Amino acid sequence: MKPGAVLVDIAIDQGGCFEDSRPTTHDDPTFSVHDTVFYCVANMPGAVPRTSTFALTNATMPYVLKLADKGWKAACADDAALAKGLSTHEGKLLSEQVAADLDMPFTDPATFLA
Repeated sequence: MKPGAVLVDIAIDQGGCFEDSRPTTHDDPTFSVHDTVFYCVANMPGAVPRTSTFALTNATMPYVLKLADKGWKAACADDAALAKGLSTHEGKLLSEQVAADLDMPFTDPATFLA
């Protein structure tokens, strides 16, 4: 890293992305390691709740409308992004990565969407 570089760890809530990351707060948001500034505030949207709510609503409303209009199966069959959000159904694990991580059997979501 160049001296003075700034790293913003938006995944600090899940353990962080960088070796030197550690959670900080809105009151004391940064720290430095080896001339690199770290910003690792958990729940960053909490600093601007109204704005972050508008952003989340704008990003998710199209999916909500598809689900409400078509039902979950048809909406997921028509929209790969929605289908990627499926985790389990009828006791089956539908996330290939989670199945691999947990050494459990994976079921292709298409099985339920046909």
